[in-house]
Amino acid sequence: MPVNLPGPRLSGKLFWIAIVFLAVALAAVGFTLYESWKLEGGAAVINDMGSERMRSYRIAYLLAESVRTGDPSVREQMRTEMRRFEDVLTGLKVGDPVRPLVLPRDREIVAELDAVEERWFSTIKPLIERAATAAAAGNPEGLNMLRAEINAFVERIDQVVRLTEANNARNIAILRYMQFGLIALALAGAVTLIYLMFLLVVRPVNSLADGIRRMTAGEFSARVPVETDDEFGDLAEGFNRMASRLQESYATLEERVAEKTIDLAARNRELAALYEVSRLLNEPASTEEFCRGFLRRLMALHDAAGGAVRLVDASTSQLHLYAHEGLTSEFASEERCIDMGECLCGSAAQVNRSAVDVLDDIAPDVAADCRKAGYRTVAIFPIRLKRELLGIFNLYFKTPRAISPEDRELLDALGQHLAIAIENQRLASRDRELAVFEERSLLARELHDSIAQSLAFLNIQVQLLEDSLRRDARGEITEVLSNIREGVQESYDNVRELLTHFRVRVKQEEDVGVALRRMLERFGAQSGLAVEFSDSGTGVPLHAESQLQVLHILQEALSNVRKHAGATRVRLAVQRDADYRFTVADDGSGFDVGEAADAADSHIGLRIMRERAQRIGATVEVQSKPRSGAIVTLTLPVGQGTTGSGATVNEVHA
Repeated sequence: MPVNLPGPRLSGKLFWIAIVFLAVALAAVGFTLYESWKLEGGAAVINDMGSERMRSYRIAYLLAESVRTGDPSVREQMRTEMRRFEDVLTGLKVGDPVRPLVLPRDREIVAELDAVEERWFSTIKPLIERAATAAAAGNPEGLNMLRAEINAFVERIDQVVRLTEANNARNIAILRYMQFGLIALALAGAVTLIYLMFLLVVRPVNSLADGIRRMTAGEFSARVPVETDDEFGDLAEGFNRMASRLQESYATLEERVAEKTIDLAARNRELAALYEVSRLLNEPASTEEFCRGFLRRLMALHDAAGGAVRLVDASTSQLHLYAHEGLTSEFASEERCIDMGECLCGSAAQVNRSAVDVLDDIAPDVAADCRKAGYRTVAIFPIRLKRELLGIFNLYFKTPRAISPEDRELLDALGQHLAIAIENQRLASRDRELAVFEERSLLARELHDSIAQSLAFLNIQVQLLEDSLRRDARGEITEVLSNIREGVQESYDNVRELLTHFRVRVKQEEDVGVALRRMLERFGAQSGLAVEFSDSGTGVPLHAESQLQVLHILQEALSNVRKHAGATRVRLAVQRDADYRFTVADDGSGFDVGEAADAADSHIGLRIMRERAQRIGATVEVQSKPRSGAIVTLTLPVGQGTTGSGATVNEVHA
């Protein structure tokens, strides 16, 4: 039977047990100390009474000596011994705790000591004084009487000693018994302490250990008895609460595992859908194609009967049916275009929020087309990018259907992915249109700078030829025909150069130095000029767009050398560092840079180079003097690059 021990906490119980044991130990030690102190006091009494016995004989001896010798000093010694005798008697009566000197509280001993004192003062001391006086007068009878009294007096002193020794013997026996009692008390205390420790500590700990062992073995019904109101009681109650919680948890574990499995399966399905849709939207395809693929995946994921993507026309605020899956042609035709705020889809688009409408719960005149097509639930989700509505997408169900908040959140996220893909398609289309426009503008400038001017020159020469033919000026006719021939050849060269310019392409992962070397070699072969190429340093690889613009700029610079410089040698140098530096230098006639700057608006070639350079964040610098050639430097910052040591220089001569 478990015993419930009400009372203080375990710490208080242990404290009071220690206090009790300490009090008992102190009391036992105190008693033994008191008995040993009485023994020491009795020993001192025996010692002093023995000295009194010897002093009695000495007084008698000194008295006899003083009579025999008549020496006053002997008489004085006798009187000193008598005073000492009285002092010792007084000390025995008073006691001395320092020595210690304690007269036993035995009444017989006290009576005997009183009798010794009374006999001393009433008989022995007066007798000594009379014997001393009689001896001085020549009467020795007093000495004989004193000897007889001294012997009887010493016998009384011996009686005090014997009684004190008997008392000490009793105290020694008591002390021995007390020591045996201390041994027994120590054994009893140890047994009691062991029992209390077992009762207060060991048994509760064993009970908890047994409960833990049973819990470890899977016995979740195990409970620990609460036997005390202390800390172990709190532990037992806590263990029981824990066991009850574990038992309840284990009882519902399979159910909760099944719920978690279903939840994880749903999350995996959502992640798989998100991954599939993201992969689809990043594949190269038209907007209509990935919208259809988007709908097919969502319909399969949510078991929908149909789906549609509607895009907003910002100019008319209308929703146009852009792509659909699973819809009848009649329904698609009726839903081809709706206004903002019209029907369920227009209302959801107007507030830019998702909605799931069960048609059985709304008015019969709402969503008539959906009811006619046999749909009973319509889910509407926005296609928005940074709060800008691009459109909506719908999922249609043949049965009443509720979509969980988690699924609605996933569909909202997928709508944002679709919006990003649609916007990327639009941006890509705009980029292509812009690129075509820029190339057309460039082509127009190139045609105006080269072929148009050549054709204008040929037109003038034809007019001169007609005039010379009318006047039959054969010398002028020959000269004009020569000019026409040169103009046609120049036009042919310009056309060929223009075609070469627009065929320039950057190969995948091709270094800019390799592309420039190939371009320079082709230029040397076409122009007949000697060319030299150098490439030094190291730097960050150029982006493909920047590399293409660099090729066009340097090709324009080489074209200007061919057309205007009258050079025999051209050098193209590439210096790679934190900035790329490209230099085209020729040994031609050169020109005045100041005059060229004043005429910059009419110098189409230089303007084209600078426009291309500005597009990639580069600068073009021209250095030239008449009859000293020209140097065109293109500087392209590419961020923090690393300059290689011991750069190699490659040269190509043609």
